[in-house]
Amino acid sequence: MALREANYWLDTGPMPVPDWERPLPERCDVAVIGAGFTGLAAARALARRGANVVVLEAESIGWGASARNGGMVLTGLKLGPETLIARYGRQQARELFAASLAAIDCVESLVRDEAIDCSFSRCGHLELACKPAHYAGFERAAEHLAREFGHLVRLVPRADLHTEIGSEAYFGGLVDVVSAGVNPARYVAGLARAAEQSGALLFEQARVKRLQRAGSGYRLATPRGALEAENVIVATSGYTSRVTGALARRIVPIGSYIITTGVLPPDLSRSASPRGRMIFDSKNFLHYFRLTPDGRMLFGGRAGFVPETPATVFESAAILRQAMLRVYPQLNDAHVEYAWGGTLDFAFDLMPHAGRLDGLWFALGYAGHGVALASYLGTTLAELVLGGRQTLATHPFARLPFPGAPLGLYDGRPWFLPLAEAWYRFLDVVT
Repeated sequence: MALREANYWLDTGPMPVPDWERPLPERCDVAVIGAGFTGLAAARALARRGANVVVLEAESIGWGASARNGGMVLTGLKLGPETLIARYGRQQARELFAASLAAIDCVESLVRDEAIDCSFSRCGHLELACKPAHYAGFERAAEHLAREFGHLVRLVPRADLHTEIGSEAYFGGLVDVVSAGVNPARYVAGLARAAEQSGALLFEQARVKRLQRAGSGYRLATPRGALEAENVIVATSGYTSRVTGALARRIVPIGSYIITTGVLPPDLSRSASPRGRMIFDSKNFLHYFRLTPDGRMLFGGRAGFVPETPATVFESAAILRQAMLRVYPQLNDAHVEYAWGGTLDFAFDLMPHAGRLDGLWFALGYAGHGVALASYLGTTLAELVLGGRQTLATHPFARLPFPGAPLGLYDGRPWFLPLAEAWYRFLDVVT
């Protein structure tokens, strides 16, 4: 079979199709921009509490990162435990880490409560040390996680690594059994159905072209008509545009790419990943990989920082296949059937953020942890909008400062990505 520039996950089940005959209403309580994990989780929670909610999606449901990722539902944050404590202090660091665990519980609850058939499994994750020094860092991290956060992980020395992965390429590992895996396309499809069943109205091909103040609320212009809303939630992640410029200037879109093989023979898939973990390595320019529910090897990474185009997808597919064979030489005869790309959202401090800016509600900046955190922040953002028990002053991510670029040298167009890519490649050589 020839290599397809296509997302494997989208071939595993149908996405819901909103009613194209339904006209856009003139007004609503809350307009949600973006029909991914964040927006759909927020819409569901808002509608269940009686709000009149309209979701405006520029393309189709789950079109962005929500259906394109590796389906890894991970504990923790992009920043490690030592850095979290050094930057925010013990108490706030503990609250942030606890929220990352609550985010996985949130996904599990959504899957259970809405009966979403998406292969959710608490399979755990395996982080792999690319250098001996990285394994020493794992030892420090495990100590900090246990002492400061009460969270236990398991170290796997190199001699025992064969119990976790069929590869000789690494110097040890760290296992966290709390993490999970999911089929992200089927999960986002289930969230969309749940939001609609709760009363939210979903509109595809409804890109917001203009967003203006209108009295105490907002007026949003789309190709499908205009809409007035008392509140607006921006849930656009790496696809945040200059329509919401203040947020776009705080988010850097970074490309990530994935290949997927054909279905592997059962003995080959079991030897490659005996425990079916979600797996990633310790580099800055990292690789992540896993078995899909039907036994394919999915292998992804930042083959380049630039967002996806057909040219970058095919170029990245070749790079990723070579990287996969360095990890798994035994997959040399495994044909790569799918290759695709997507865009992640990183804040300048590498932290997720939620709250309100210039009157707009938002949740952004997941830095590769979006399956869990987007579900959690979308759900909890609904409580903030409606004035629930949690407030901007008590929400762990709403309390974080949300920095822009140093000296203001960024307008939402990431001109510096080639420099950042070169810097991180350099760090992977010297650290």
